[in-house]
Amino acid sequence: MNDYVIEMLNITKTFPGIKANDNITLQLRRGEIHALLGENGAGKSTLMSVLFGLYQPDEGVIKKDGKTVTINNPNDANDLHIGMVHQHFKLVEVFSVLDNIILGAEDTKAGFLKKKEARKKVMALSDKYGLKVDPDAIIEDISVGMQQRVEILKMLYRDNDILILDEPTAVLTPQEIDELMGIMREFAKEGKSILFITHKLNEIMAVADRCTVLRKGKYMGTVDIKDTTKEELSRMMVGRNVSFTVEKKDKLAKNVVLEVRNVTVPSKLHKHDAVRNVSFEVRAGEIVCLAGIEGNGQTEFVQALTGLEKMSDGRIKLSGRDITRASIRQRALAGVSHIPEDRHKHGLVLDYTLEENLVLQRYFEPKFQHGGFIDKKAVREYADKLIDEYDIRSGQGPVTMARSMSGGNQQKAIIGREIDRGTPLLIAVQPTRGLDVGAIEYIHKQLVRVRDAGCAVLLVSLELDEVMNVSDRILVMYEGELVGEFDPKYATVQELGLYMAGARRQSRFGGKEEEEYDDE
Repeated sequence: MNDYVIEMLNITKTFPGIKANDNITLQLRRGEIHALLGENGAGKSTLMSVLFGLYQPDEGVIKKDGKTVTINNPNDANDLHIGMVHQHFKLVEVFSVLDNIILGAEDTKAGFLKKKEARKKVMALSDKYGLKVDPDAIIEDISVGMQQRVEILKMLYRDNDILILDEPTAVLTPQEIDELMGIMREFAKEGKSILFITHKLNEIMAVADRCTVLRKGKYMGTVDIKDTTKEELSRMMVGRNVSFTVEKKDKLAKNVVLEVRNVTVPSKLHKHDAVRNVSFEVRAGEIVCLAGIEGNGQTEFVQALTGLEKMSDGRIKLSGRDITRASIRQRALAGVSHIPEDRHKHGLVLDYTLEENLVLQRYFEPKFQHGGFIDKKAVREYADKLIDEYDIRSGQGPVTMARSMSGGNQQKAIIGREIDRGTPLLIAVQPTRGLDVGAIEYIHKQLVRVRDAGCAVLLVSLELDEVMNVSDRILVMYEGELVGEFDPKYATVQELGLYMAGARRQSRFGGKEEEEYDDE
């Protein structure tokens, strides 16, 4: 009997200007968790999109249980019990959570939707796997982390037994990642087979049985996890040794750049405020990290800082200038750079070219326009510089449509654009989300570089390794309030976890120092 439930043999897929998959073979065993590792743009998502029917291969065959199959579209994949959680969510933003989950797999009676039964099944799955969602919430109103849960439930609802997870942990908190790992192990015990795309080597070492590595569209090899190391996997992936620690000198904090006083932001989802009475400062030459579990007000707070959301109370000063009522453009011109949480919604115009996206904040500057017309030569030269400096990979260089680029390269484009503006304040929200270890190493160096150049950096991150390694000061936010401030030299991950979960609150933030608040 063939032990492979899926075989992708000699798959080749070409797009204009780039061979995304070059003669790749991948074999998935029954009941196996198989990791797919590679740099941004290595061809991982393309390969999985071929398996899910979003693309057709130029060459090669796909076998299911030893038999050759043709997968022309996702419906064919679903018929073969293949499901996929996409890195960039395939959700209808104006539909409810429940409607998104059942979309395309609706159960009807006499032409009417049987939503009651669907709701029961969705809530049962939600409870079983700890994926708590509100079935009536509208997708555009919920956090990125909640949208990820909806994608996972969408796949579970269809009873798939071959599960493709494309960067499923990129938007999850450490606790949620641990829960997902447990869920994946349960899936494998139940006989389901999982293809798991990730850049996070710790996750691969923790949960995968085997790992296939791609580099620049080519197959580099498949290894048993028990016989390899993180260092060996990173060498296979990027072709060189990668440092997992961030080297930086002690901070030389100077004048106050960002001053936040009593900021309160109303919630769109609840009656109580999303952010309550938050005050702190960020000085030139330091990286202050706002840490917390997703959904505790960080998103709303950053949107208030950048002008995307209205505050109900409080004051914001930038280098001594009050920008509380300034528009988004005025804040950007005053010296705020912003790497947003959602790169598609707030970071890029997906139907613009890469070069157009790279000058979104600057096209009106004298160097990029002449007599009211954009100087295309100047834009092209600037784009080429950033593409080279930040290793932004795309099929057609500066004229590539942003939509067609890999998620990691889209992220590098935003980071390059915002850092290069040279503003006094850089707000970086999940700057390394979806990036490979080589790119993460580079971005961390860039954050330290701009901090050493005298920039004030406000980092918002869910990655505790990143929080501990990169920041000079850590502020923990829980339910919209600051509950603790830490020096990463002396704090522990476990201690931060207690504050992030609301079990502790420092006295200066209205609690009893080191006292635990559990219900036990």
